[in-house]
Amino acid sequence: MKAETEKRLLQACVALACIVPLLAGGSGVIESVGGIRGVEEPVPVDLDSHFRYLSGLLLGLGIAFALCIPSIERKGLLFRALGLIVVVGGLSRLLSLIAVGAPGPGHQFGLAMELVTVPLLVLWQMRVARLLKH
Repeated sequence: MKAETEKRLLQACVALACIVPLLAGGSGVIESVGGIRGVEEPVPVDLDSHFRYLSGLLLGLGIAFALCIPSIERKGLLFRALGLIVVVGGLSRLLSLIAVGAPGPGHQFGLAMELVTVPLLVLWQMRVARLLKH
């Protein structure tokens, strides 16, 4: 496969993957914990504040990953740093799974994105950068 073709495929996959943090983060900023099972009203103010803050971080990660797409072969350091943040979050989610049990399907999907998809995308970005010598 030509390097430019591989770059285009990587860009498309990253764009598709960005949908998750953009939608989940945006939803959490707007709706707070409303979409989380087991949370009852009224939500404690500190929980609402913290949840919206973390949702904003997730939204920001999605935006930052999306900003890497146009020249993804030259965004290695930023892409790896963003990937590290996501993996650390995924490891934290894995700790929760071990400590208190399995979350719902949406959060299990998030865990797979954080600990499988994102590391694979980071490795792919490194390959494309190497192929295009950036």
